[in-house]
Amino acid sequence: MITTPEYIASLLKPQVKSQGRKVWSVDLETVWLPFFTATNTAKATAIPHEALGAPLRLAYNPDKTVKFNERSGKPVIRVAKELAESVKLVRENFIANLQHYAGSVRKSDTEGYSNEVRLNAEAGRPIVMKDKEALDKAIAEAMSEAMKDREAATPNEAELVTA
Repeated sequence: MITTPEYIASLLKPQVKSQGRKVWSVDLETVWLPFFTATNTAKATAIPHEALGAPLRLAYNPDKTVKFNERSGKPVIRVAKELAESVKLVRENFIANLQHYAGSVRKSDTEGYSNEVRLNAEAGRPIVMKDKEALDKAIAEAMSEAMKDREAATPNEAELVTA
């Protein structure tokens, strides 16, 4: 039996959701800022204080004017470059850790992992088939409706005969 590391187990537990600005779908104020403040404190990172103190910045056009969203008319707000780069690094390392963990489980318990893959495929097959049937039916109905609309819009021979 493989012991799941606590950092992996904690990823699978429900957490309280926040409503603030997200960076990589993670709250900036309650997650990234405290995390990077802690990593700076521990000397694991050296993110500038300005980036942590003012993480959200106005975006500017190449001519140095404030950039506005064309659809909403609101000013465009960006995350400070140093902070965005650090989040990207964490994201890339997070993905690498997930892949490493999956690979190590697959390597140490090949039979168990293969069994899980087989069970997953078997359990998913009825769902995939039901979705395929529903999609095929919806496409057939849409095609039938489109053909009816086309026939209604096409004049018949009697209408084409001129007097």
